[in-house]
Amino acid sequence: MSWETLRSRIIYDNPWITVFEDRVVNPRGGENDYGHVHFKGKAVAIIPLDDEGNTWIVGQDRYTLGEYSWEIPMGGSEGDEDPIETARRELTEETGLTAASVTLLMHLHTSNSITDEEGFVFIARDLETGEPDFDDMEELAIRKLPLIEAIEMVRRGEITDAISVAALLRVSVDDLLENHAG
Repeated sequence: MSWETLRSRIIYDNPWITVFEDRVVNPRGGENDYGHVHFKGKAVAIIPLDDEGNTWIVGQDRYTLGEYSWEIPMGGSEGDEDPIETARRELTEETGLTAASVTLLMHLHTSNSITDEEGFVFIARDLETGEPDFDDMEELAIRKLPLIEAIEMVRRGEITDAISVAALLRVSVDDLLENHAG
């Protein structure tokens, strides 16, 4: 048996998310309430990689956590924007970098027990530097470091954002070796 929605009501709605409270029949046949968040856009993240095996991460104070967070560059798609275009836009906005090559690394669901949010992670290569153009609400620190150090930051618990963790751990040993062989 799968889930059955008996009724649904909107608890909160803004341009980015809708929060629902549903009355459902669960797979075991019981009725219960289930809250979930619908994201109107997609989460898009980028791992920029240069020829020397370096990457860039951004740091910012995250309101929801009440703490500072280091992450790979990321943001949300706007309307029907293609995730690859979002990746290019967010890379430039947050780091000032532009990339000649942007390829999909992975697709993921950020927290599928409470949200339908989809995430896309890209690798950006053949980079050119420029000036960042932060959103009005952003105050970011930009840090260039060896990719292996960013992965070590995940291992030490210094990078905890789920998309950043998944993306950095997904980068294969082949990618590391290819970028260090230069």
